[in-house]
Amino acid sequence: MSRDNRKPGLTYRDAGVDIDAQDEALDRIKGFLKSTRTPGVLADLGSFGGLFQPDLTGLKEPVLVSSSDGIGTKLKVAFDTGIHNTVGRDLVNHCVDDILVQGASPLFFMDYVATGVLEPGVLAAVVEGVAAGCREAGCALLGGETAEMPGFYGPGEYDVAGFIVGIVDKDRIIDGSGIGHGDIILALPSAGLHTNGYSLARKIFFEVAGLELDQQVEGLGGTVGEILLAEHRCYLGALRRPIDEGLVAGLAHITGGGLTDNIPRILPEGTAAEIDTASWNVPALFRFLEETGNVERGEMFRTFNMGAGMVLISPEQKIARVEALMAETGEECWRIGSIVEGDREVRYV
Repeated sequence: MSRDNRKPGLTYRDAGVDIDAQDEALDRIKGFLKSTRTPGVLADLGSFGGLFQPDLTGLKEPVLVSSSDGIGTKLKVAFDTGIHNTVGRDLVNHCVDDILVQGASPLFFMDYVATGVLEPGVLAAVVEGVAAGCREAGCALLGGETAEMPGFYGPGEYDVAGFIVGIVDKDRIIDGSGIGHGDIILALPSAGLHTNGYSLARKIFFEVAGLELDQQVEGLGGTVGEILLAEHRCYLGALRRPIDEGLVAGLAHITGGGLTDNIPRILPEGTAAEIDTASWNVPALFRFLEETGNVERGEMFRTFNMGAGMVLISPEQKIARVEALMAETGEECWRIGSIVEGDREVRYV
């Protein structure tokens, strides 16, 4: 009688992919998805594709608006602090703001999370934040993808990306074409760095200043970790009524490239934005980065939002109504400049 000396066959787990862990993670996040369900959702988690039936009532020529983004090296702060339930909200809010500038309301959101070794608790925390952002924006978390890629990411590391679809009536699209000379530029405050400039900010905090995540920074109102994990704001609530009332000629989400590069994206030919840098109090965080890192002023305005997370442009005769609507929602805003003759640029005065 022969003896079988063969070694046990390899499994996917031997290669670093744990299907049981994936199943556990999916069980944890099912409730988060259900909490974001809106009337348009037609399929539950587990389908090969998400099904969504939009309500087109009142829309004459509905146009879908989509965007995708990530949150860059802000994730490194999440890895180092072990706090993972805020980056998902960052992701959603960034994407909502990106389609909001064209006047769109969000319909549904999808996420992608990739990691080396899947940790169900970490994934659940990330998706918890995504779901919270979706609930606050009134959009459904329709589905997503979880990829376990052993050897591709380091221990404890992951990456996230978000994909959003919204809707706007064609004649209500905001594309900046109505911006004209003399229009007023308003800025809405950010909540810190949002999701941009983190490679430079981390270099200044950790390498130049030699600070640790749990250290308090005088004048900045928190620890380094708290400051760097401050969540990206969603401006949907503040801007919905000005948009619906037709008061907005242009909107610019101040992300990578700062005021310098983002405002020109919406300016028509023959116009420029003249910004008075003394018209608002730049938050202490940005002054700290500028002084500690010895960063030139122009570089600051092209890298960071400098406390202005969203810019709104409106004709002078409509700006008082915009400000009144902002005040009703408790939203702060500042007049930071105006539209002048020029070649699609930002001029700082």
